[in-house]
Amino acid sequence: MSGKTADPEWPNWVELPRDVTAAIFSKSGAIEVLTSVQYVCSSWLQICKDPSMWRTIDMRNLGDLFDIEFDLEKICRGAVDRSNGHLSSINIEYFGNDEILHSSHLTNLRLANCYSISDRGLIDSIAKFPLLEEVELSYCSLSKETLEAVGRSCPLLKSFKLNCLGYKYPLIECNDDALAIAENMHELRHLQIFGNKLTNSGLEAILNGCPHLRSLDLRHCFNINLAGNLKKRCLEKIQDLRCPNDSTSDYEFDATLQDDYGYGSNGDDDSFGMYDIEFMSDEDDDNEFSDPHFDEYDHDCGDDGW
Repeated sequence: MSGKTADPEWPNWVELPRDVTAAIFSKSGAIEVLTSVQYVCSSWLQICKDPSMWRTIDMRNLGDLFDIEFDLEKICRGAVDRSNGHLSSINIEYFGNDEILHSSHLTNLRLANCYSISDRGLIDSIAKFPLLEEVELSYCSLSKETLEAVGRSCPLLKSFKLNCLGYKYPLIECNDDALAIAENMHELRHLQIFGNKLTNSGLEAILNGCPHLRSLDLRHCFNINLAGNLKKRCLEKIQDLRCPNDSTSDYEFDATLQDDYGYGSNGDDDSFGMYDIEFMSDEDDDNEFSDPHFDEYDHDCGDDGW
């Protein structure tokens, strides 16, 4: 492209201010940056190595891990390493293990569908995050002991999300999560416990133990019966209240009920202004985050179910 004259209709991306380019890259997510963006040219590679790019790490993906040719855990570790100790926010979805979390400056932690992260692993890690203000544990197999550890280890915690599948039948009552929250997260302002099995007594414990609570999402918590004094108390105390049967249209996960009784609810490069860019050579294009076993995966279900 060195012989081309830039079309004035399109901006020359390589001439954008460095901070603007970094802001654009950060919107792409860690996976896209580390497996694609950084390999375009040498100037973009230098921007992608800047620790300031990695204060926030978003490992959002669609969960189709067998169709991803990259090792997500390796990508995540690489992104954390590039933050050089300045990581403040991380989002991990559909992967992860007990070794993946480490950053004393973390203020925002989101884990979604991370079934391989154990209670013990998260309890040990969370003790290293005293600055956490926002935590989300959605669709993870974690016990009340982990919730207690989150509350004890994170005195600055203001927002907590604990989401799971909602079941309308059969009704199973359990206030373990509610009591762990009520007894250990006294500074909460925002609480979302979508699909939880807490009862009215569990809700009362939360209202008693979290006096600063202003936002409460109880959608699909079908053991809750908001009536009488409890309803009055919630309306007086909570500014933003979502009730068990409220609409789930803005809920980011699949809100379909899964009940035992079968109930179910609900291209040209020039167009991007990429002129006069010194592209990476084939020699530099080896992707360090490729999964070496990707070609060995059998994408059709075999006898072992993979």
